[in-house]
Amino acid sequence: MSFSSGGRLNWWMGAVVSVSLLGACGAPEERAGEVPTEGESARDAVAGDVAVKLSVPRSSLAARESVSVTVTLTNVAKDTVRLLKWHTPTDGLKEDLFAVTVDGAKAEYNGRHYKWATPVTTDFLRLAAGESVSYTVDLGTIYDFSKTGSYSIRYDSDGHHSDVGHEGVSQLRSDSVELFIEGREFQAPVAWGTDSVSAQALSTSSCTGSRPASTVSTAFSTAQSMTNNSVNYLNGTIGPRFTTWFGPNNASNLSTIKAHYAAIKSAFDTRNVIVDCACSDSAYAYVYKNQPYRIYVCNAFWSAPMSGTDSKGGTLVHEMSHFTAVSDTDDWAYGQSACRSLTSSNSARARDNADSHEYFAENTPAQQ
Repeated sequence: MSFSSGGRLNWWMGAVVSVSLLGACGAPEERAGEVPTEGESARDAVAGDVAVKLSVPRSSLAARESVSVTVTLTNVAKDTVRLLKWHTPTDGLKEDLFAVTVDGAKAEYNGRHYKWATPVTTDFLRLAAGESVSYTVDLGTIYDFSKTGSYSIRYDSDGHHSDVGHEGVSQLRSDSVELFIEGREFQAPVAWGTDSVSAQALSTSSCTGSRPASTVSTAFSTAQSMTNNSVNYLNGTIGPRFTTWFGPNNASNLSTIKAHYAAIKSAFDTRNVIVDCACSDSAYAYVYKNQPYRIYVCNAFWSAPMSGTDSKGGTLVHEMSHFTAVSDTDDWAYGQSACRSLTSSNSARARDNADSHEYFAENTPAQQ
């Protein structure tokens, strides 16, 4: 049975590339009380459990044609396995799941950048033994295909971040499929809705009922306070608070982080920030990096504390740091433990990591 991301049956003729599941450890624990019902029990997928086919309609595409790619996942194991949905196109592309290059140069990813929460049961895709599912996505709505040339496309669920903090998440990666694509203007994947303007250079959208604009306003003020505290710290005596999250305290590293927080502070203080409350994903929030300064807050945001670890205020700092016009951070690690480890394994990535910026700003537990 083959399902597209839009729910329609899809069959594609053309280039087909077979790929395999690379490997995994145990997946993150599900939250208490969210135990699969009878018949849904599944173990975490490991190497060799899931085979993948990457299909495209033809090897050459005109500018008027969408860059549609179908990913088929097949459980070749003898029992039911599960994968995190956000590492698959189950609900459309919610991460940078493809490595796309044109004439050897990387094509820019213009999709969402999430702060993910601890996965819940519904965040996992379960595949029974022998079961196959297919999802078709239009890469032209996510990646920049404005240049005419020879494109190489590879499915790579772990190629653009370290996945530290997603311990146990299986990694799906394919060989490359080669396409000649005529350039087309990139179209933003979303259109803005009607916004309600309030104080503090803050606007809100779709914030009603259990998702009140007043809570967003308090979170915004908390994020400003966290950012101001960070800037003041960076202009004073530097101690373990810096090295815990960003690595060695030297002139170059300190200069980079000072510039990041100065830009974050300026954005909170002077830009018309829009917080959109309509997201129903289990994540905390997401942004489109090249579409400042709109932040989409999701389900986990509303149950988070106002301040402290993984807080509402800290989430806004995290997302603000992502914007290309601000600090242009990425997601190399999630969670405090993983972010601490990142400073020793790859301190350059730590200084480019959004969660590291959030935890430095939250400063919980407090460090000098």
